Amino acid sequence: MRRRTLMLAAAVPAIPALPGPTLAQSAAKTDLVVDLIGDAATLDPHLQWDTSSYTVYRNIFDNLVTRDTAGTIVPQVGSSWRYSDDTTLVFAIREGITFHDGSKLTAEDVAYSISRVIDPALRSPQLSQFDQITSATVSGPNEVTLKTRTPYPALLAQLVKLSVVPKAYVERVGASRFNQEPVGSGPFKLRQWQRGVQTVLEANDAYWRGRPPFRTVTFRAVPDVPTRVADLRAGRADIVTGLTPDDAESLKNERGVQVLSAPTERVAFLNLNAQFGPTRDVRVRQAIAMAIDRNTLIEALQQGYAKPVNQVLTPANFGYTPEVEGWPYDPARARALLKEAGAEGATVTLISSPAYDRRLNEAVQQMLSEVGLKLNIEMMDQPTFLRRRQGNPEESGGMAQGRWSCACQDADGVIFPLFRTGSIWSKYSNPAFDTEVDAARATLDEAARRAHYKRAFEILRQDVPGIGLFQDVAIYGARNGLQWTPTANEAFFVMDMKWQG
Repeated sequence: MRRRTLMLAAAVPAIPALPGPTLAQSAAKTDLVVDLIGDAATLDPHLQWDTSSYTVYRNIFDNLVTRDTAGTIVPQVGSSWRYSDDTTLVFAIREGITFHDGSKLTAEDVAYSISRVIDPALRSPQLSQFDQITSATVSGPNEVTLKTRTPYPALLAQLVKLSVVPKAYVERVGASRFNQEPVGSGPFKLRQWQRGVQTVLEANDAYWRGRPPFRTVTFRAVPDVPTRVADLRAGRADIVTGLTPDDAESLKNERGVQVLSAPTERVAFLNLNAQFGPTRDVRVRQAIAMAIDRNTLIEALQQGYAKPVNQVLTPANFGYTPEVEGWPYDPARARALLKEAGAEGATVTLISSPAYDRRLNEAVQQMLSEVGLKLNIEMMDQPTFLRRRQGNPEESGGMAQGRWSCACQDADGVIFPLFRTGSIWSKYSNPAFDTEVDAARATLDEAARRAHYKRAFEILRQDVPGIGLFQDVAIYGARNGLQWTPTANEAFFVMDMKWQG
């Protein structure tokens, strides 16, 4: 397998560019135009957290706590916090915040937001990140108390993702209308949502942290990478997301544009369905692991922007365990295992969407063909992909490319939702693994947690419900006038941006 061979699949025809402001029209830069890889799947912050949805709605809502540009957890709606014991966390709620409808944000809204996301009836994809919380109650005029089942070391890191919603409004309009007409307390409010096309936000001039830097922000769904690059070059977009390393290299010396990047906590991996189809056999999954040449993928497709990992986690996360080795690249052994499993010539379906690198899918397809497996790549839009990935094993495909980030920088937010029995993401079940990740999230002793995660990763290595590929790098292209520093948790906060020029 040569780098040159893999690179042949890179070129794709561009689709017509979406209409947008020209460079001359956007010279004043009171309006920011962003090209995303896809449309938001939802604007209800408790019902999805795919990258495109998260990028949009984090600018509509405030969170209980957040991270600063250095990655430190700092106050937001919660102005301070304290532990009264190992399972009780008390938050003081900031006064003077109002929602976009003019109503006051109160402690009751905070307690409601937490209670809503942990309610199993909501079926939130985020549930596994918050299910250690047993209750959230108003314990004073501006105070909320959280109780957890056990000591939960990742609690604050998980609460970075907890968006505060207005209780009265959500209960009055219902979940469906709230998704279509969200009301938050963040720096921007929804003006228009054209499904599959674009989402337009307008500045909340009454925002408690100060006036936003732009009058409007338009997030456009542009699945085709060459079109996003063309939009940037022509000035139809001020910043574009989801660039490949090849795109970054081509733009480095481009006049008028800049490349912004940051290594992230996001891990690139292959999810393997251990509960349906040919990949139900562990020998097939192990064969796939030995058929994948990580170094070739990184050399050919990542241009030095990524580092290989041996597990479905990156060194940016607590719990990463370098002592657990990955599967070696061994196509001969892979072919032997497939023969042993009676799976020679079997067809495995890989489900995917424009959110994921098509070239990586095709490179994996080529690698598997060399050991005797056929890979059928089935493309769909991102909302459909998410529905199938979160659905029953029978509809989830045999494989799927993933770029997982919990925005918490902790193994609890990665391997627990991806592989714990009962998670909507998991297509795998092993009681021994469950025991280890459950124990790791129930102690504040860091040494004990590391030991539990080491044993958990040893189990995952043997069972192969997922294959870690590399630590992902977030790459953006932007016009030269935009000042912004990307972060490891990929928080796309427009409030942190400004135009200089």
